Amino acid sequence: MRYFAAQGDTARLQAEIARLRSLYPNWTPPADPLAVPTGRDEQLDQMWKFYADGKYAEVRKAIADRQASDPRWQPPQDLLDRVNVAETRTRLITASELKQYETVIDLASQTPSLRNCSDVDVLWRLGEAFIQTKRQDRGEAVYRYILTNCSDPEQRLATVQKASTLLPPEALAPLLSLERGDEFASVRDDLARNRVAQANKKPGSAVPPDDLARLKAIAERDGKATDALLLGWYALRHDDMNEAMKWFSAARGLEDSSSASQGLALAMISLDKAGEAENVMYKWRNDSEEASATYLATTANLMAEDPPPLLSEEVLRRIAETVIEKKYVPTAQQFGWYARALNQPQTALRWFQTALGWKPDDEPSAYGLAVTRQQLNDRAGVAEIQRLWAGRSARIANLGLVTPPMASARVVRPGGQLVQQQPQQSVVPSDSVRPPETTATPRQVRLVRADKAGSASRVSCSSYADPAELPPAAALARGWCLMDLKRPLEAVRAFEIALRSDNIRVKQDAAYGESLAYLRLGLTSKAAVAAAKAPQRPERSAELQIAILADRANAAFNSERYREALVYLDQRSTLQPETSDLLVLRAYALMKLGRPDDALRIFELVAETGNRAASRGLQEARIALGLDRN
Repeated sequence: MRYFAAQGDTARLQAEIARLRSLYPNWTPPADPLAVPTGRDEQLDQMWKFYADGKYAEVRKAIADRQASDPRWQPPQDLLDRVNVAETRTRLITASELKQYETVIDLASQTPSLRNCSDVDVLWRLGEAFIQTKRQDRGEAVYRYILTNCSDPEQRLATVQKASTLLPPEALAPLLSLERGDEFASVRDDLARNRVAQANKKPGSAVPPDDLARLKAIAERDGKATDALLLGWYALRHDDMNEAMKWFSAARGLEDSSSASQGLALAMISLDKAGEAENVMYKWRNDSEEASATYLATTANLMAEDPPPLLSEEVLRRIAETVIEKKYVPTAQQFGWYARALNQPQTALRWFQTALGWKPDDEPSAYGLAVTRQQLNDRAGVAEIQRLWAGRSARIANLGLVTPPMASARVVRPGGQLVQQQPQQSVVPSDSVRPPETTATPRQVRLVRADKAGSASRVSCSSYADPAELPPAAALARGWCLMDLKRPLEAVRAFEIALRSDNIRVKQDAAYGESLAYLRLGLTSKAAVAAAKAPQRPERSAELQIAILADRANAAFNSERYREALVYLDQRSTLQPETSDLLVLRAYALMKLGRPDDALRIFELVAETGNRAASRGLQEARIALGLDRN
């Protein structure tokens, strides 16, 4: 204390006084510590300076040197004690950094003078050591000691922040109750954010109402787009679409982003506002694979509205251009029905042909092409479609050859239902935006196979039936039947009807089926939303998470967000070992991040199985490392 006073180091002087008070509660510090005489022993002063600078080895050498020259001299016991404690503290911190938690506990137990408010860092490390060695109650006791006895506001706040990362909510609550005033408000805010964020990652998860209310108050108070986004996704995953629209709109107002726009568009689609959703997402349609999928989903929903919406030439043109660029079958098919509704059969013909060129097994497009050829009195064309679809579609097989006039008051819409004819308008792109004649097939999406155990008995779905007219159990069976026929877009509607059931098993199967259908369509976000519509069994929930995380990893990689791709792969690997294709994806992500050494090891492992992509990657990694210059 005298040394610090002489040096004018008031901060360390006060820390020393606090330490002495904790060790000797009845001790009273000098009225004016700065006035305490220091003496004239320059060698001893140098020893104290070494100690103050953390040079403990130099302190011991100086003591040894002086005793060698003056055997009668003895160092102050306080100096020896302080050096011993400081060296113990250094060993304790090193053991903590190396995660040698038993050593931390042993050193702390041997040195009581370290366990006080003057060295809270040691107490933090001791608390963590207890928790990491399965002695949570002892760790809680350490944090409770700090919050009961220590007064420094920053240390108290840091204590609960550290505890919040190591203790479960039920153990953290008693510590938060030791709050003085509202000093832990920021921790409570972060806990509310984290709980909502974690719930958003797990379908069917909910947070306590108090946490949700707190986050809403934070979002309104601080005006941060990130908080509004958390609330928007939470509302969307819990099917509260109006609340979701509110928060996604708020987020876009604060910071227009792809995530906010995707969420807002999905909420709008659910509220039958596909036109607004298309306008929201158009700007972000190429931001990522997920954003593109969301935009395309809005276009399919918009074009499928009944009665057909009156869309401007500009909107129709930009939808058509994007659909052609992405080869998106659902909207191409809906363009065909839209053109028929506006009495433009030749344009409808081209759209149905284009959809079939991209996806030859798309039954609704084949049916649309058949009824349009029938309308144009193309008997040979209808017969050819019936021949191609024999045994696969009863409604195509049973299609009569009655030729409706072009100006008929009613036309066929998707699924075969009849709607009132709209006034003829030349708004569907035809010659100016002609769909290409192509046989390319759409991107294949990996899909978890549906667990159909316990679902309703199978019914034929080759002929048309409106799911809305079926009881939920029958709608569920039709949904699975449509999935077997690779018609996921129609299956989604059937599963939606089945979700109205009061039977929890039917609701679970319907939510599961709808999520799988959206995965097959490449709509990962909607798949996650669908999965949350009813609680799932752990194995199903894990299957969906595995598929969703794999799709998100691929989407992030394709959008050059390589670190994000690795995060998704890491999350998936906690649920299931990585397949060869995902290991190759991980290795290429590491290559892109400038880590060819790490990538090389993965490529070598997978290449041994005969994987060609891994073999190519292995060669690229070797070249990058200068190991192969050929």
